[in-house]
Amino acid sequence: MEASESYPMKGGAGPVSYINNSSLQREAADHAFKAVVTAAIIGNFDITHLPPFSNSCAIADLGCSTGPNTFIVMKKIIRAIMHRHQMEGHDDDIEFQCFFNDHVSNDFNTLFFSLPTDRRYLVAGVPGSFYERLFGRASINFFSSTYALHWLCCAPKELSDLNSSVCNKGRITYANARNEVVEAFVAQFAKDMQTFLHARAEETVPGGLVSILMSGRPDGMHPSKSLYGPLFQPLESCLVDMANEGLVNKDEIDKFNIPLYSPSATEISLLVQRNGNFSIAKLESIHREYLAIPSAAASRAGLEGILSKAFGNEIVDELYDRYAKRVAGISPIRGEEGLAVQLFILLKRNY
Repeated sequence: MEASESYPMKGGAGPVSYINNSSLQREAADHAFKAVVTAAIIGNFDITHLPPFSNSCAIADLGCSTGPNTFIVMKKIIRAIMHRHQMEGHDDDIEFQCFFNDHVSNDFNTLFFSLPTDRRYLVAGVPGSFYERLFGRASINFFSSTYALHWLCCAPKELSDLNSSVCNKGRITYANARNEVVEAFVAQFAKDMQTFLHARAEETVPGGLVSILMSGRPDGMHPSKSLYGPLFQPLESCLVDMANEGLVNKDEIDKFNIPLYSPSATEISLLVQRNGNFSIAKLESIHREYLAIPSAAASRAGLEGILSKAFGNEIVDELYDRYAKRVAGISPIRGEEGLAVQLFILLKRNY
């Protein structure tokens, strides 16, 4: 397995921090929970597999970042599990242990300083990549990954070789790229997903659930036509302009690729079947009316780390000054274009 690269969301509580610029993800998660997620958890969580004496339930959020979205998701999951518990005729309490996972370089201080005071669960932090083992064998009842799994462990290495025929020159995503570039991203996602599923298969109790919300694309749509085209085109054009003006090294742009991929439901289904350790309890494409282009602050909160490493800290302010002007007045991506899609996948560990 390739070493997973670490590009955490912007830490702290400043004006361009993730904690203050993650409303787009929060709104999307709220929409998904109302549409399908809560009902799917209630319908599939197996209360009988809680330990009979301690009546404890272990939940892990993979890719938690700094909050507050992870706490909102945990609250919704616990509420759904308790609803199922009461449906089964139980009136005793469940003791919840919640594990918050992200890269070692994640700002866990901000995460734990912002913990809700009214939470009804015990807390632990688990640093490390979710593309590797993180927990003991058969120790977790419920895994949640919300808008994290479309981040690859790394961009395909061959694309950054300037002498390679598949070098993705002049682009920062695979959108509208040559087929060789697209296939490299497809292969990287498949490899990463198998690693993710293998690790979770070791850690999930028999009958336990893995819930995934992630960016996706409609079945039948070629990967190169996914939402990353309109979503990242403003940033890409700003970088190209700066290269043309000598402010950014053009070779660095040619070597740079944002490690993101939007799969289709069919891709996910085939990869789960190939792994063989899980059954698909629910797999649904959730279409939204629109998807807003990220503001300068929101984009910076998510991408400053990876951009600084690629191009240097000194260009970030100028880049986002230009980006703010570029996206001003840009219309949202409309749902009828088939791009405003998120995938919900609920997996059950085979007994």
